[in-house]
Amino acid sequence: MFELKPPHHGSKQEHYDDLLSQMRGLLDGEHDLIANAANFSALVYHSLPELNWAGFYLYDGSELVVGPFQGKPACIRIALGRGVCGTAAQTREVQLVRDVAAFEDHIACDAASQSEIVVPLIKADGSLLGVWDVDSPLTERFDEDDRAGMQALCAAFMETVRN
Repeated sequence: MFELKPPHHGSKQEHYDDLLSQMRGLLDGEHDLIANAANFSALVYHSLPELNWAGFYLYDGSELVVGPFQGKPACIRIALGRGVCGTAAQTREVQLVRDVAAFEDHIACDAASQSEIVVPLIKADGSLLGVWDVDSPLTERFDEDDRAGMQALCAAFMETVRN
């Protein structure tokens, strides 16, 4: 049985290091994409403060389709190049948006979301799996420490994915 550890009160980097350790333990030996994505979403959502959505959009070969997540119901389909998620998928670059109102073509699935970070998920063969999307009801919630922490978490998640 997995037990969620209480939040670490050190630096943000130390918190992400602890979260990465917990995530590796949670996903150890499991290779089912949906099961791992669901547990990954729940772990992050319940471990990081000031989030209102955390989850996956999976690429189906033509567009992003909502996958396992925590939070309010979300947009089901997002075209590549549209919004923060579609931009991350198309450019294959992390999108760190401190104020979604300033992001041209932002898709407001939840009007409460004020900032967002999206990490593209690239398989070992170079193909796109999808994106990892995290929203906050606070502007400027995400910074470079979050970028590094989310990228490390996503890299470890991708180690569990089989092509």
